[in-house]
Amino acid sequence: MKFTSLRNKRVLVTGAAAGIGYATALAFARRGAQLFITDIDEQRLFEARKAIEELGVPCFSQTADVSKQPSMQAFADRVHDEGGAIDILVNNAGIGYLGPFIGSPIESWHRTLAVNVMGVVHGCHYFLPRMIEAGGCRRVVNVASLAAIAPAPNMSAYAATKSAVLGFSDVLSMELKLAGSSVGVTTICPGVINTDIANSRANVSAAVSDAQLTKLQSYYRKNGATAELVADAIVDAVLNGKAIVLVGPFARLMYHTKRLSRRLVEKLMLAEAKKLGYS
Repeated sequence: MKFTSLRNKRVLVTGAAAGIGYATALAFARRGAQLFITDIDEQRLFEARKAIEELGVPCFSQTADVSKQPSMQAFADRVHDEGGAIDILVNNAGIGYLGPFIGSPIESWHRTLAVNVMGVVHGCHYFLPRMIEAGGCRRVVNVASLAAIAPAPNMSAYAATKSAVLGFSDVLSMELKLAGSSVGVTTICPGVINTDIANSRANVSAAVSDAQLTKLQSYYRKNGATAELVADAIVDAVLNGKAIVLVGPFARLMYHTKRLSRRLVEKLMLAEAKKLGYS
């Protein structure tokens, strides 16, 4: 089902204090939606709420950790108390992790899985049942990555989590259709996007040198698309009921190339990794 308008629709965005989440919240607000936003960064979340309210639409904000079940349950309770079921759920919150499998601590896997996979699971667990019960045109948007389709060296943990999001979304979509629900599912697979996710040493293995990280950050600044491009694609996908969205540099190209030749995609990704200093 498609939305004819987003005005007064209740839109929830996780990880809304920065990057794609922030841009997405603003994109929906500009179309008259009512926003519900969350993030772990209290100060930036407050600033995001102010920016949304300056557009003349209501915004409810509350800090929450998507990786923690009690935190998301408490957030969902507050949101539902504010007026019932959500119309559009955008499970965006995520973290990056860069590092070779051999050379990355097991804790990096636990943290990346907890945020990128369980964050999406918690969002759906606590909001989707009320959406189904309410009926009508509603949509779940799960943000995956091109890394789910064409991963690169140093991305084992990140690619694994985003592949999980893609697979989960496919199964969820089928189950909702079998149940006769009018709730649709969209998976977003951004390509190279210049956001904070690629600009922090905190989520990088010690096995990755400073020189290699600097090269990668420079690459993202030079070639990465903006978060606003992804946000506009998310809004378009909701309005048009799209199942999968490939947005940003290389996303569509790599998706279709892999359908033709997995070996070619591997060759391209290995060559690119070497350019960026992988050894």
